[in-house]
Amino acid sequence: MAQLRVLAVDDELPALEDLSYLLRADPRIGEVATARDGAAALRLLDRAIADGRPIDAVFLDIRMRGLDGVVLGRLLSQFANPPRVVFVTAYEEHAVDAFEIKAEDYLLKPVRPERLAEAIRRVAVSADVPAEGGESDTIPVELGGVTRFVSSADVVYVEAQGDYARLHTATGSHLVRIPLATLEERWASAGFVRVHRSHLVAVKHIEELHIDSGKCTVRVGDTEIPVSRRHTRELRDLLVRRARKGRQE
Repeated sequence: MAQLRVLAVDDELPALEDLSYLLRADPRIGEVATARDGAAALRLLDRAIADGRPIDAVFLDIRMRGLDGVVLGRLLSQFANPPRVVFVTAYEEHAVDAFEIKAEDYLLKPVRPERLAEAIRRVAVSADVPAEGGESDTIPVELGGVTRFVSSADVVYVEAQGDYARLHTATGSHLVRIPLATLEERWASAGFVRVHRSHLVAVKHIEELHIDSGKCTVRVGDTEIPVSRRHTRELRDLLVRRARKGRQE
């Protein structure tokens, strides 16, 4: 794909200059614009759209004077063709906001070059796919004090644990403070279905549906997950439709 056009936004000049330097050093990026506040960023983005050269991604600080990064991120998400957003901040507590805004990544200051390179990779992959065509989504998780983003495509099933949800992948699990109902709504288009009050399952990972004495379970890998009575028929019909579609293809 063509080189990326990006915008770096930070109200602290030294931080802005450091971020711009690192961005320009990446061969996937062709142009770096900068702004010192949210209002200036919006003006620049509008001008870029009017010129027919829209910005591909915004690398955005959160705590800024005036229009802060979270508010600006929400405004950007309402654009007809929103730029990808990568938050660059010294504060960890806004990761859930990043998830709600569908940010591509969440970097903590001081920015390490390898983490920035990974964020740019995510932006490059995302920018090469039409926004309406992708089904995957990401969610921030904490790994050893570092915020990473796990793709819904890598999640096999989700288990409610109080006000938290545990994401189970092929390589491990991650506890996030997001209600299961929120993930159910958010990840429906990614192929997740509610099978129980405490479980969401990625349909593509269901290997077996088992009904015995009125009790229903599904098997995903080595795990048996209960299916509540109210979801049994709906899930069975869904799996039948998928099987028929697969045979037709």
